[in-house]
Amino acid sequence: MTRNSFLRTPFMLIPLMTALGASAQQTAPPNATVRLVTLDPGHFHAALVQKSMYPQVSPVVQVYAPETPDVKLHLARIQSYNKRADKPTSWDEKVYIGPDYLEKMLADKRSGATAGNVVVIAGNNQKKTEYIQKSIDAGFNVLADKPMVIDARDFDQLRTTFTTAAQKKVLLYDTMTERSEITTLLQRELSMIPSVFGMLEKGTPDNPAVTKESVHHFYKYVSGSVLQRPGWFMDVTQQGEGIVDVTTHLVDLVQWECFPEQIIDYKKDIRLNSARRWTTDMTRSQFKTITNLLDFPDYLKRDVVNDSLLKIYSNGEINYQLRGVNAKVSVTWAYKAPEGGGDTHYSIMRGTKANLVIRQGAEQKYKPALYIEPASTDAAYESGLTAAVNTLQQRYPGVSVKKNNKGWEVTIPEKYNVGHEAHFSQVTENFLNYLQAGKLPAWEVPNMIAKYYTTTQALKLAKESKTGSPLR
Repeated sequence: MTRNSFLRTPFMLIPLMTALGASAQQTAPPNATVRLVTLDPGHFHAALVQKSMYPQVSPVVQVYAPETPDVKLHLARIQSYNKRADKPTSWDEKVYIGPDYLEKMLADKRSGATAGNVVVIAGNNQKKTEYIQKSIDAGFNVLADKPMVIDARDFDQLRTTFTTAAQKKVLLYDTMTERSEITTLLQRELSMIPSVFGMLEKGTPDNPAVTKESVHHFYKYVSGSVLQRPGWFMDVTQQGEGIVDVTTHLVDLVQWECFPEQIIDYKKDIRLNSARRWTTDMTRSQFKTITNLLDFPDYLKRDVVNDSLLKIYSNGEINYQLRGVNAKVSVTWAYKAPEGGGDTHYSIMRGTKANLVIRQGAEQKYKPALYIEPASTDAAYESGLTAAVNTLQQRYPGVSVKKNNKGWEVTIPEKYNVGHEAHFSQVTENFLNYLQAGKLPAWEVPNMIAKYYTTTQALKLAKESKTGSPLR
């Protein structure tokens, strides 16, 4: 395949633009101000950004990638969105395949050969910090999947890139989809109502004021099909260990909920108490099922025991203080969820008047549910809660509460439970609004820096110390 021009990839069985009628498709105006560029899409999150179309985004998307199965899977997902019966999209992918894909994207930006102005980056995390830096240096805006950085050695590179973005007047943003989950949104809202929550406790390392736990699964369904993962997803030097990957969301939520729209100073406000990491075991047959690879690649052999069992450092826990508030976040990966189950989230915020708890276990049928568990259920508290819910209903019509044996469960209409995949469109819409405004909220950049400082320093601590002594 030539590397001198944009081409349709020869491995596509049918064109990405289908013969569906224009009236049935989601469309974007030809004079759209945003034109997407997808760089080396190795994770399915890259495609989820395009599961919907947006009025200000051109349907023409330029893709630069090496010739790997990852890009084939990405284009197949986009094709499935274009061909679906319900609200099909109309993306027109212009694909460049070649070993110099990154250099080609940057050269096209310099020469004006690409009209793209937003790079979407979701893939191999080993390369991501470099991709982000070079895209920003070239004058692109960047919407990046988490994590932006997976090692403390590259933290300063990311921090400097944010400075460059400000100088070039472009935006750098990561896709914090968990902020869009309705129980998390309502937990945050209720925590800001003193009559319901009181004040946030400080807690201790042994009994944190905030705890967030996330359970994920290697075998899962995405867009109705079993997700095929690349082999490198199980290589922590490429994907990142669990303590710097999924915990990115949890650390972000601690900041976002405990100190809403406040700037976090990573040098002053964060103190790590302890951190630990441990492995998930995966058999050869399990690995084959989710990757379609017959054997463990050479880059994984160092993590294989007895030539049959892959040990993945996908699990981690961070115990830390944020402005004196003790918090604990942890992530655990299992191979496959129990029947009827899926990824789960547990979260508790402890207040002086009540605890706000999200549970997502078998009792909740693996759907997140939010509970208010007060220290006292007297008439005065109930009256204050009723008034708070009435106010909340102005922004979230239909939300109510019902009593249980520990307090109340928040009743949430099904229309708000849009699912994880839809959250990518919501995050993208927020990012597009920020692009139109020409800036992010003042707290977003320092808090992204604080978040990645927390995760990367926690990994360093977990590797260096079994006891996890405090680190400033």
